[in-house]
Amino acid sequence: MKRVSLLCAAAATFLAGTALAQETFPNQPITMLVPFAAGGPTDTVARLVAEPMGKVLGQQIVIQNVAGAGGTLAAGQVAKASPDGYTILMHHIGMSTAPTLYRNLEYNPVDAFETLGLVTNVPMTLIARKDFEPNTLQELVDYVKANKDEVVYANAGIGAASHLCGMLFMNAIDTAVTTVPYKGTGPAMTDILAGEVDFMCDQSTNTTGQIKGGEVKVYAVTTPARLGNLPDVPTTAEAGLPDFQVGVWHGLYAPKGTDPATVEKINAALQTALKDVTVIERFADLGTAPVAAEEATSAAHRDYLAAQIALWKPIIEKAGVFAD
Repeated sequence: MKRVSLLCAAAATFLAGTALAQETFPNQPITMLVPFAAGGPTDTVARLVAEPMGKVLGQQIVIQNVAGAGGTLAAGQVAKASPDGYTILMHHIGMSTAPTLYRNLEYNPVDAFETLGLVTNVPMTLIARKDFEPNTLQELVDYVKANKDEVVYANAGIGAASHLCGMLFMNAIDTAVTTVPYKGTGPAMTDILAGEVDFMCDQSTNTTGQIKGGEVKVYAVTTPARLGNLPDVPTTAEAGLPDFQVGVWHGLYAPKGTDPATVEKINAALQTALKDVTVIERFADLGTAPVAAEEATSAAHRDYLAAQIALWKPIIEKAGVFAD
């Protein structure tokens, strides 16, 4: 009887401690892993929302860049992290393409994470080195088809948004070109500016400054409507490729098993951050906007992730691009 009483007391203490931990979360800084290099578009999105989220939670959110393997390295680390809410992940569309792109993926995006909410859907821009011969999207298509063995496309590595966009472009024009993968968007942009490679498709959060500064040539945005901050840039549909449309959505994740109360607190902080005036203005400067409140819920994010995995699977399989 005494043993039973001791066990009950221990269980009560454990449950009380767990409840207290939930009530006091967070009581230390939170680490947000970003699976790409500092200065890239996903890093920019992460840093813009991390500060106001930290203010709501009363703790600093520290950004940690863990680049490599098309974003799967950081995602894998978060999947294995303690489900206590102190290690979270900011990832983009690559979370939905990784299951098909990578033959030996160590985690299942649906089963290994708690979805914390969508953040933004960033348009893509098709750009080129400033002195590249084509001046319009149609001229680019014609030039690429006529010079496919000489043209060089840059991307930030397999699974990166620039890789996916390039794959869709080549599929849309039924022409493959030489592709050079970089360790992040920053180095790829550096070589575009230096004229070392010919063209690239990347998120507007990473290209708007160079476009406005006249440092690169821009052909189109991959959205149904023109962007407010780039009103003179035509859409892909206007420029002759109506089927070439893609946006890069971003979302937050925690390890599977994170307490629902903790998920709710982080989501509430995200919801508040997405209404922050500075965040809205900075997103607008970069050609994007926060998602609607109903899209920033955990449930909506979970459903969207599953739908995106199903959408990308046949596209990637048709392209025949895989990685180990």
